[in-house]
Amino acid sequence: MKKILIFAGTTEGRRLSECLVEAEIEHTLCVATEYGETVLEQEPLVQVLRGRMNQEEIRELLLAKDYNVVIDATHPYAKIVTQNIKGAVDEVKGRGKQISYLHLRREPATDEKHRPGSKESAQQIRFYDTCEDCARALEGTKGNILLTTGSKDLPAFCTSETLKKRLYVRVLPSIESLSLCMKNGICGKQIIAMQGPFQREMNEAIIAQYQITQLITKESGDFGGYREKLEAAKRAEIPVSVIGRPGEEEGISFSETVRELEKLCGRKIFCEGCFQIVLAGVGMGSKKGMTGEVREAIEEADVLLGAERILQHALPGTAVYPFYRAGEVVPCLEKLQENLVFSGDRKVVILLSGDSGFYSGCKSLYDALGREIEAGRLRAVLRVLPGTSAVSCLAACVGESYQDAAVYSMHGKQVCNLARRIRSNSKTFLLTSGVKDVNWLGEQLVEAGLAECEVVVGYQLSYEDQRIASLTPMQCCELRKEGLYICLVKNPRAEKRRLTHGLSDAAFARGGVPMTKEEVREVSICKLRLWQDAVVYDIGSGTGSVALEIAGLSDEIQVYAVERRTEAVALIKKNRERHGLQNITVIEGQAPETLCGLPAATHAFIGGSGGKMKEIVQTLYRINPYMRVVMNAVSLETLCEMKEVLATFPIKEREMVQIQAGRVKETGNYHLIQAENPIWVCSFSFDGGKG
Repeated sequence: MKKILIFAGTTEGRRLSECLVEAEIEHTLCVATEYGETVLEQEPLVQVLRGRMNQEEIRELLLAKDYNVVIDATHPYAKIVTQNIKGAVDEVKGRGKQISYLHLRREPATDEKHRPGSKESAQQIRFYDTCEDCARALEGTKGNILLTTGSKDLPAFCTSETLKKRLYVRVLPSIESLSLCMKNGICGKQIIAMQGPFQREMNEAIIAQYQITQLITKESGDFGGYREKLEAAKRAEIPVSVIGRPGEEEGISFSETVRELEKLCGRKIFCEGCFQIVLAGVGMGSKKGMTGEVREAIEEADVLLGAERILQHALPGTAVYPFYRAGEVVPCLEKLQENLVFSGDRKVVILLSGDSGFYSGCKSLYDALGREIEAGRLRAVLRVLPGTSAVSCLAACVGESYQDAAVYSMHGKQVCNLARRIRSNSKTFLLTSGVKDVNWLGEQLVEAGLAECEVVVGYQLSYEDQRIASLTPMQCCELRKEGLYICLVKNPRAEKRRLTHGLSDAAFARGGVPMTKEEVREVSICKLRLWQDAVVYDIGSGTGSVALEIAGLSDEIQVYAVERRTEAVALIKKNRERHGLQNITVIEGQAPETLCGLPAATHAFIGGSGGKMKEIVQTLYRINPYMRVVMNAVSLETLCEMKEVLATFPIKEREMVQIQAGRVKETGNYHLIQAENPIWVCSFSFDGGKG
């Protein structure tokens, strides 16, 4: 068995020792200080050597104990120590002894916004090559300085008496660190002796307690608490001075170190633990509003991810990352796994606002993580914990039920036909993304003549500044205070929504533009066999009567009204506004050219083709070879075009009917029947399987 010696000056070094213990591999651990020894758990497989050594002393140790493998897991800033270790190994090799040297590299922070040259770093962070450069730059500043680089860097900041008096130094609670503080003239009240790494909240508390105006740190990576220092400084609105790493650090990652040790020892080292990932709905955000299961998951978490406002619930010692979108979470977890610094399973909790199954990002995140797990890129198991939704919370606050209410989310979008939906519901709950959504809601209600509606606004639910207010639509327009809002709109005059189409011809502004008449519209729309979220082209839309009838069937339907005449385009827009339908997009131009680039349709109605029936149908077939199509013909020429289309394209479920309607018209004491033009209605579905 190989004899292994680890120089452990970092968390990664101690964790590597844990992995070797789990694999029952004996090894020796070198730590520089007595305090470094006290933080290690006693293990029979581990011999701990304490004390600093120069190159000669390291060489003699290697020769005396006959070590075969040396792992340098010292701090990236301990450049001299690394030189001594490498030099000693080279000397031993020079004497003909076989010995392997591995340098375990600490990975930098994964968050690129905190790297030199990024937009955010340029705004609030300054980078310096050395401690001396940083000290010179700070001489011209004022206020208290928090130094978090360690006791060994004190001389660089204590040469200036004026700078030294402003220092508050955070060091390890060891005799060596305290002695260095005293040696450099740092008095008791300036010393904060604590073991890190620290969470953002602790850093914030220290900044506030000592009235810190500048923070100094080294780029110590994610596991050295670098991110938490920067986030605390950002929230306290103070600048940060970062001592950059001494050149590009050489070495290999944690997982690569483990693989090399497996080869050298001929034994599997099971340190690649599995992530136990929990997607947790935290309700409104305050701890008291969480379920007991979610609180327990947070308390047991090794890694916590989520929006910044929710991460305040992290406990000391938990690694925290401000990510909750799949595009951020997946790379973060894979990076942590790649540079694994733990043995056994680790609990990862991803916090999501509200209820995990109600207008939440949980489903997309669950699917994304599931794909990574299935592909073997992530070693993890998943589970989901529900939370309390904003809707149930507001309903409870005002004593309302919500099983008989309409519920919509305005997060990142404006709800289509919102006023129309509210008009036909006595209660409508709206999840918003902020005060601007509440303003827009008020504007929509005022414009739609729904000023009698009452808007119950829930502000900062579950937090100390929670407020419930009853507002008029006009008052909603005037709100300016930012925060978390949810609204309940009560409509005392809710109308019953029609279940069928069937607007009269008089319901449309017409002018001199031809219009598909009422009876023909009803038959044609029935032949389309629409579904709830259909995408429909109304080609040769005219006044837009067919488009409006279709759009009115479902707020989820999206209609594209295509019309080449400018006068008709203006009429379509006028009719769209008259009926409050926002799910109609008006396209001015000639078909089929204007169809290219539109979202692929599921259905198409051709009311006018301008002599290009075959070309239009050809384009429709290319867009969707399974589309449902209905065409109208009033002239024999168009009827001939229909016949050619039916013979050219692979279709199924074809049907042609002629409609002849007559209307009764009063003339004096007589009621006369006035005949409308006969119309041919052709309907079919493309049979893409035969194309």
